[in-house]
This record gives sequence, C-alpha cells and structure tokens, in this order.
Amino acid sequence: MTNIPVPEAIEPYMPLIVGSLTAIVIFIVGLILAGWTHSLVRRGLERRKLDPSLVSFLSSLARWMVLAAAVIAALERVGVQTTSLVALLGSAGIAIGLALQGNLAHFASGVMILIFQPFKIDDYVEAGGKEGWVKDVGLFTTTLLTNDNETIIVPNGSATGGIVINYSSAGTRRVPIAVGVAYGSKIPEVIEVLTKAADRCEAVKKDPAPVIAFVGLGASSLDFLVLGHCSPADYPNLIHQLTTAIYEDLDAAGIEIPFSQIAV
Repeated sequence: MTNIPVPEAIEPYMPLIVGSLTAIVIFIVGLILAGWTHSLVRRGLERRKLDPSLVSFLSSLARWMVLAAAVIAALERVGVQTTSLVALLGSAGIAIGLALQGNLAHFASGVMILIFQPFKIDDYVEAGGKEGWVKDVGLFTTTLLTNDNETIIVPNGSATGGIVINYSSAGTRRVPIAVGVAYGSKIPEVIEVLTKAADRCEAVKKDPAPVIAFVGLGASSLDFLVLGHCSPADYPNLIHQLTTAIYEDLDAAGIEIPFSQIAV
C-alpha cells in the first residue's frame, strides 16, 4: 500500500485534523445510539404499561445520557481535558440538588408512584392526610377531587411519606352502620329486620352479602353493626339508603331506637 505524502505545511496539524474527524465520527455515532436507546427504552417501558409522562421522561433521560457520553468522548479526541469538565458538572449537579432537594424528593416520590402504582387515576384514596378521587398523577404532585368538588394538590413527597389508603383497589368498599335498639328487643327479630333493610337497598351488593352483627351492650341500647359492600362511587349513596332503610324498617316493626337521656 502506497503512503500518501502529507504536505509539510499541513503535517503539524495532522493530529488535530485526525482528532477532529474522529470526534465528528464519535458524535455522529453517539447521535445514532442515543436515538436507538430512546426508542428501546420507550418500547420497553410502554410494554410495562407505565404512565406516559414517566415513559417520556425516562426515555429522554436515557437518550441524553448516551449523548452526553458521546460529547465527552468527542471532546477528549480533540484534546480537551474532560476531567475538569466532568468534575465541574458534578459539582454543579450537587449544588442544584441541594438547592432543589425538596422538589427532587417530590420528583422521586412521583417516579415511585408511577412505577409501583399504589393508586391510579379514578381510584378513591387517602394520601397526605387528604381524601378524594385521583384525577392526575404527575412527577411532582397528585391531584385529588373530593366529594365536595374541591380540587386538592398533594405533593408526591407528602403522599408517599405516610400511610396511603386505597379504597378502590379491592373493587368494593364496606360501609359500617352502627344501630342501637332499646333493651327488651328480641335479638333474632332485630337481625331479621336489619337484614331485610340491607337487602332492599339497591346500592348494597349481594356478593359479598351484607353482614349483621350484635356487637355489644351499651349504656342505654343493644348495639348492632350493619356492614354492606358497594362500589367506591356509591359510598355516600349507600350511607343514605342503608340508614334510611334501617330507620324505616325498625319503626315499622315497632322496635324502639333509644336516645340519650340526662337525669337532672
């Protein structure tokens, strides 16, 4: 193979020219790899059915990490000392992290919520000391809509920093109604009346069936507990239906509901 002669005027610049061409090739290859990485990560996350916002963020993060590595490698080929640059970027990252540590905590919590899904859109939950329907789960905040039609924005750090109660995950919600009847009432008769009252409520599910329990001897009443299951959305309606039916049926059966009395 014949060596191509290099003009003497250009020869001193050959290392720089070769390094620059190599850097360009590395950068182009990095761009291609970044695109492939972005697509592969996105497809992998979409197969796991993660939240679209999380899929977009993580796939973009993977692309920029590959691209950053390509840029650093390219700079090294043209003689740039990247050690100081990497140290500078690391220091800047630490400073930014300390300044935004509260927001970063909410962001990390948002990622955990989107990955592990302790709740999802349209679940009824209690999180961060607030209760409502989940309308949006973002990377920093979760939006709840209460039964009073109030919109509550809960920081994700607060949502995951305590106990989270998901009332929708089981598919049904159980409603306990406490009932007191007068002493002297026949327990089997009371249970029969309460059972019929629960059975005639449309919002009460037949499976699982309502449960009637005699739970205690109160100061002025025999205490019963009526447990009915409903869909989470029917919870307020079931309370109304079941309480109304219990009162009407006890009254129709002539079973007294005592009230508190104060002897003076």
